[in-house]
Amino acid sequence: MKQKTIKAAAFLAAAMLTASVPLAVQNKAWLTEPVRAYADDAYVNGETSDFYYLKYSDHIEISSLKESVKDLKIPAEIDSLPVTKITMSVGSFSEITSLSIPETVTEIGPYAFSYCKQLKSLTLPDSMEHVAFQAFEQCTSLSEINFPDHLVKTGAFTFDGTPWLEAQRRKDPLVIINGALVDGRSCKGDVTVPSSVKYVADGAFEKNKDVTSVVIPASVKEINASTFWYCDNLVSAELNGAEHIDFGVFAACNKIKDIKISGNLKSIDVRAFCDNESTATITFYGTEDTWNKVDKDADDPFLKRAKMVFDPNGGPSDVEEVRGDINKDGKCDKSDASLLLNWLLTKPNTTLADWQAGDMNSDGKLTSADLSALKLYIFENK
Repeated sequence: MKQKTIKAAAFLAAAMLTASVPLAVQNKAWLTEPVRAYADDAYVNGETSDFYYLKYSDHIEISSLKESVKDLKIPAEIDSLPVTKITMSVGSFSEITSLSIPETVTEIGPYAFSYCKQLKSLTLPDSMEHVAFQAFEQCTSLSEINFPDHLVKTGAFTFDGTPWLEAQRRKDPLVIINGALVDGRSCKGDVTVPSSVKYVADGAFEKNKDVTSVVIPASVKEINASTFWYCDNLVSAELNGAEHIDFGVFAACNKIKDIKISGNLKSIDVRAFCDNESTATITFYGTEDTWNKVDKDADDPFLKRAKMVFDPNGGPSDVEEVRGDINKDGKCDKSDASLLLNWLLTKPNTTLADWQAGDMNSDGKLTSADLSALKLYIFENK
């Protein structure tokens, strides 16, 4: 355990000196990462020829790599227990050239493989749920990332400084993978996030000086930390489904004049508007009584300056989009798959009521890959 502690301390010191992300950003990121609860917090240390691990009563966590490892293959089990997590900074600055993650791992911790400059490709297993902030930051050879066919939550700057992210930005400045908005920091002007997006990563638009307005669909319930942190020229934002507004979402957005917020809002973090000196009009799609029940800092200077408008009859429809419902009958079933097949075969008189609902991989087009994903989705949700 001493080796691990020394390595983690050394890495954090190096990260503070060399990382392109300000230390303030790194510090606030710690406030928003989910903590997975297990039945038993007690563990014992173990090791293989390639890595050290923590053995709990019901699972294994990879805690640190050995310096000699180049080709890292993580097993699905150790001592008959599933390997479920790769923890913080396990292989930062290491010389690994390949990484194999088993189908048991559900999350990868902060900085896990940051600055691994020899790592060229990555396949996230179907079990993956969350890849934390800066996990693969500055992996300057990482040009290929294969995601499972479902939403994987990412943190702030998870893939920053990778050729993969730059390639995705060239395709579309809104980097969307399976319903998750990974990055929007290269967007310009007025941006509308498509309704297929269910999750927006921390810091998704952070320090974007070119974005002027953003509309986030009703499908996104959590406005995560630092979404618009220091967006100097952001004038308006619509948060059509927001139930929670987290730390630093509008920090230092000093030109913001118009904010529209869902009437389903439940809480606003006390630091959501830190360093914000603007005066805005906030349109709340609910009653004044509902607004007063929102968990927030009543003495927040930004909120006290704001002009409040209450519009309980406005805002987006409360009807949720059904994924895969391309014929708009309110459900996703075999009829949608049949319709999409006919459309792909260019059969006459085939029309799609909502083609975006069938864009299962959120790449902005309909292909046979979407049909395959739709069939699987229907099968899994019978």
